[in-house]
Formats: sequence, C-alpha cells, structure tokens
Amino acid sequence: MKSASKSDSSLAVRLLDALPQTQCTRCGYPDCAGYANAIANGEADINQCPPGGAEGVSRLAHLTGHSPKSLDPSCGQETPRHVVFIDESWCIGCTLCRDVCPTDAIFGINKRMHTVIESYCTGCDLCLPVCPVDCIILENISDTMTGWDAWTSDQADLARQRYALRSVRRSHELASKEQAQHALAQLKLKDLATHSRITDSAILDKKKAIIEAAMARAKAKRAQA
Repeated sequence: MKSASKSDSSLAVRLLDALPQTQCTRCGYPDCAGYANAIANGEADINQCPPGGAEGVSRLAHLTGHSPKSLDPSCGQETPRHVVFIDESWCIGCTLCRDVCPTDAIFGINKRMHTVIESYCTGCDLCLPVCPVDCIILENISDTMTGWDAWTSDQADLARQRYALRSVRRSHELASKEQAQHALAQLKLKDLATHSRITDSAILDKKKAIIEAAMARAKAKRAQA
C-alpha cells in the first residue's frame, strides 16, 4: 500500500466532502473517510458508494479526472432513501442496534425499549443484521428520489458531525474501560491468592505470569496507538 502524499491528502479531503456521510460501509471501508482516502491513493474505484448514487459517482469522477461509470453492483444499488423505526412491542432493549449506529440516532438503555431519532438516521442499515428479534422497520422517505436527490448537503454535514462526535465518545469509553480493566488486574496481582480459589502456589505463580504478560501486551498496544 503506498503512503499518501500531500496531494493525495488534499484530494482525500475534497473526496470526503463529496460523499454523503452515511457511514454505511457498503463501499467496503469502515467509514466515508476511509473510502475517500482509498480513492485518493488509487486503492478504490469511484463507483462504490450506493447512497451517493449516480450523482455521487459523477462528483467523484470530476474530482479525480476519471470518467463516470455505473455503480459497482457488489456494493449495492441506488435506492430510495429510507430511515428505520423500532417496533416497540418487540424491542427487548439489547442495545446492539444502538452500539452499531454510526450517528447515535438510536436512543435507549439496556433492557428498555429503544427509539430512533429520525433526523439523525442516515439509512445505513447497520442496525438491521444485529437485531436479534427483527424489530427494526424500514420506511422510505420517498419512493422516487434516490442518491443526492434524496439527501441534502446539510443532512450530510449533520451526519458527518454526529459520526465525529460518536467516534470521540466511543474512544473515551474504550479508554475508560481499558483503564478500569488495568486497575482491576493490578489489584488482583497484588494479592492473587485472595482473588482466586486456587491454593497451589505453583499454579498461582503461573497464572500471575500470564496476567503480567497480558498486561504488558496491552501496554505495548496502547503505546502503538
């Protein structure tokens, strides 16, 4: 994989601005920024974004100097924009849909009914496969308008902002979780015999070595991040 040059980085920014920011991953990348970077580096084609549709391909073609082409069918088809709703009578409050929503459009707590904030929903569909009771319903915004005809720049900007905020929040949550786990592991190591049902000192020493090695790996991983 070639490294991005300054010109590639500048192009990636402009390509990202031209994407609808649904963060749906249909392009094969984890988010719109990942796809924009891949196009700029010559690692992805301009026809891999179904939410942008034909107009989206045209915008990317203009920026890259490539000729417009049909959407790659392996990434999906250009369809009318839709949002999702949750059937309250079936929702079990598992939080799986909330956890995968890229714009925090789903609100709810564990074991309580969830709801979708329609204005924040990008129609990414990432919540559909994770719902264990199939209580998520699709509803078209329009039966005729697709791509950028059904999605405004203001909506794309809002989705982009919410995705950025969610990314920061998730990063903080992960860091907090790792810190708590590290503190618990340290407490356990201080007096492993008290925190374990094992009484054999040889087994306890082996277990301590395993925990210390795992903590060392976690520390090294954090240093590389």
